[in-house]
Amino acid sequence: MAMTTTGISGDSSSFNVIPLQADICHAYHVMSNHGIPDDQIVVMMYDDIANNKENPYKGNIINQPNGTNVYPGVLKDYTKKEVTPKVFLSVLSGDQEGVEKLIGRKGKVINSGPNDHVFVYLLTMVLQLHAPALQKTILKMYENKRYGKMVFYVEACESGSMFAKLLPKNISVYATTASNPHESSYACYFDKHRNTYLGDCYSVFWLQDSDKENLQQETLQKQFQVVKNETKTSHVMEYGNLTIATMTVAQFQGQQSGKPDAAYNARTAPNPLVDAMPSRQVPLFLKQQKVKNAKSLEERKAAEKELTSLKTFYQETQKLFMDIVGRDDYFRLRTQRLSISKWECYENAVTQLETSCPGMRLSQNDIALEHLYLLVNTCETSYSDKKLTSAIKTLSENRPFCQESN
Repeated sequence: MAMTTTGISGDSSSFNVIPLQADICHAYHVMSNHGIPDDQIVVMMYDDIANNKENPYKGNIINQPNGTNVYPGVLKDYTKKEVTPKVFLSVLSGDQEGVEKLIGRKGKVINSGPNDHVFVYLLTMVLQLHAPALQKTILKMYENKRYGKMVFYVEACESGSMFAKLLPKNISVYATTASNPHESSYACYFDKHRNTYLGDCYSVFWLQDSDKENLQQETLQKQFQVVKNETKTSHVMEYGNLTIATMTVAQFQGQQSGKPDAAYNARTAPNPLVDAMPSRQVPLFLKQQKVKNAKSLEERKAAEKELTSLKTFYQETQKLFMDIVGRDDYFRLRTQRLSISKWECYENAVTQLETSCPGMRLSQNDIALEHLYLLVNTCETSYSDKKLTSAIKTLSENRPFCQESN
């Protein structure tokens, strides 16, 4: 029996991030098309895209140009503000009481046991789900015999940091990630009519591969190699117990043959790399496109105002980080990509930043997420935990940018 959880963590709150939810919806159909019943699938997504005011095709989400609408039929086990790292970890570990305490109602969890295979497809920001919390949950599940074998596919910038030097090789967990610990993942398939990207390169490649291949014959290692070879925009990585990769994809994504319509779409899909773009550059690019494609003077002025507002927002974000680490050290620290070891210092700094500067909207602010390496590098090289959190608190106070109204 294959137990599957499909999750996305984080508040999207913008039509610009359709790739995340399109990938999730497509993943649900991959599992369902290959025979995994709904009672063994958990889907977490913010669900603000299909009927978003900026979506010209209401109720429609596609994951490739001219693709099938992947929104109909998708489970919505957790949506909106229920989609948080804590809820995700409670769902994954089968903690029904923990879920109820967090969201005030009963929710579906992964009721897996020692003979079950668990497949986790996770799209998240490293900010929102810290690696130590995930590793702690995995170890607890292993000790409590909550799975036989577990596989993670993770799509995020710096997603390799979730497992590098952290995931043990002897607890029957295998993970692949869209990028190494130091680089961006990439969006793909720009749709000029929707003015957004339709997918993410790593995700699109594995989803299309699962659509068209015989999963009973393809191994996880073969799928990893296919995705690694095709995803030329970032370094696709693998971690943990690599012997699990000799198992078939079907043992984690479903044993039945896929439906013909899914295979047809996968085989006729265009190359995702043609217009691929680093994920964190996407919001600014889309605002620029909105200005470029405005059909009237009034529409253009409104689009220019949005673009200027976003640029100002990013500039204020950069100024705050520059003040926190010191202007003399800012450029030096930005170019470093140190491996993180002082997780408590980093996590406390992020929590303080979220608390002291809610107006930054950290989980949705691409420039802020890119700048989080400053906090990693600062923790590793100079500031103490208390000195860094104190600096963040002091420099955020009475700063209009940090107020909730931003």
